[in-house]
Order: sequence, then C-alpha cells, then structure tokens
Amino acid sequence: MTTVYESTIKSLPLLGRGKVRDIYAVGDDKLLIVVSDRLSAFDVIMPDPIPGKGAVLTAMANFWFGKLAHVLPNQLTGIDPESVVQGEEEKAQVRGRGLVVKRLKPLPIEAVARGYIIGSGWKDYQTSGAICGINLPAGLQMAQQLPQPIFTPAYKAEAGAHDENIDYATVEKLVGPEMAAKVRDVTLKLYSEAADYARQRGIIIADTKFEFGLDDAGVLHLIDEALTPDSSRFWPADTYAVGNNPPSFDKQFVRDYLETLDWDKQAPGPKLPADVIARTGEKYTEALEKLTK
Repeated sequence: MTTVYESTIKSLPLLGRGKVRDIYAVGDDKLLIVVSDRLSAFDVIMPDPIPGKGAVLTAMANFWFGKLAHVLPNQLTGIDPESVVQGEEEKAQVRGRGLVVKRLKPLPIEAVARGYIIGSGWKDYQTSGAICGINLPAGLQMAQQLPQPIFTPAYKAEAGAHDENIDYATVEKLVGPEMAAKVRDVTLKLYSEAADYARQRGIIIADTKFEFGLDDAGVLHLIDEALTPDSSRFWPADTYAVGNNPPSFDKQFVRDYLETLDWDKQAPGPKLPADVIARTGEKYTEALEKLTK
C-alpha cells in the first residue's frame, strides 16, 4: 500500500488538512476524507509517517461505524472513494484510506467519554478532585475504573492549538441544553457498547472522543473517526493493573520517546527513530486485528 504523508488530489478542491486527515469537496453535499499516515503527538504533527497507519485507522473506524449504526446515524455514504478521483495516482492515494462522507455541520465540541482515570483527567483529579467539573470519589488511583463512565467534553481548538477541557454548562451555552443532553447521552451509550465489546476481545477502552455533526434537518450524526487508537486509549486487558499507567495500542511508543528528549512540545516535531515508527505501526495493526478478526 502507498504511504501517504500528504495527499495530492488535483481533481477535487482541497478544503483543508487536519492533523491526520485531508479533506476535499465532492460536489456541494459530500466530502472526500483521505486518512494519511501522519501522526500527531502532544498536538504536534511529527515529520515522519507511520506507514499503513491511515489504512488501519480507516478499517477500524469503518468497523465501529457499522457496529454502532443502530445507536446513531453516521457520515458514511457507501460511495467508493476511487470513483470520485481521477487517474491511477489519485486512486492509489485513496485506496484503503479514503472515505466519501456526507457534508455535515460539525458541532464545536469534542465529546469525550472516560471509563477510567488517566491522562489529563488524572492530572485534573489530583489537583481538584474533579474532571471537567464532575466531582469524583476521593482516593481513586491512577488507571482505576470509574464507578460509571463520565462525559468530559472539550472545546475544539484551531489547528496547532491544544483542545480545552470544558464543563457541561459551557457545552449547553455552545450548542443549547437539548443538544447538549443528546450529545452527552449518545456519547456515553456509544462508549459503553464499544467498551463492552472490546473487553470481550481483550482490550480495555479507557477513554475515547467522538465528534458529531448535523445534517440540514438537524439530525445528529457521528462524524470524523470513531474508536481508533488515535481517538481512544486502548489497553491490553491481560496486563491491566490499577495504579500503573498501562501500555497502549497506540502512539504511546512515540510519546514515551518524545518525553526523553529536550523538546518543548512545540512545532516542528522531532524526527522519529525507525524502531519507534515500526513498533507504533505494529501496535495499531495489533489493535485492529484483536477487535475485528
């Protein structure tokens, strides 16, 4: 498969590039999303691709979109991405990593569900006893399962900036009380169903983020990606232990390497060693196989 750090589709108008995805217009009502092999860590895009990563993310997101379609409509159209581009070079760039999706109006929030206390949530809890304004029981340990999953939203930052954790009242101000409640409830339902399934396949989904959009009729849809190692924290269930930061089926190798460097976590990102690139790719693939085979 072709390694794609940055797609170069000339037959369609380029609308923008995210940390991982390149977005093109397909007429007025659809988009072509090309999932590249770029990797971001600490909100900075690394200069080296992880070969095959985009295809793994696409396959995993498509799996979850199908499995959770009964909970909420999603962005997929079923249109072959190779049918909307021209020439073999462009078709090779979208093969296995392109999605033709509905053009929807995205909500300005990231909907985060947490079932375990780790990462920025653990840091917030240590200082305030709460995450995003939600008070939690005293005495929780790192990586401990929460009494029940919680909705901890974030405000979507512009490219290159860090997303900002917000409380539920801020979500209500941004999207209205009715939509805020719907997003919260569907986020927790999507997470709970996915987490139950993944646990049966040997993976703990500690937390995940969803993004949502509205069609012209105001119907809520699941968009962007769903339950991939880029948007979730996947832990191997067989080595999980409370009090420790578990290894992840994601870019943890990259994060751990970057933490050893004298780098200020600002762009540009440093070059990645070949072994870190290889081991990261292996972890992404392992997660896909565990969940879908």
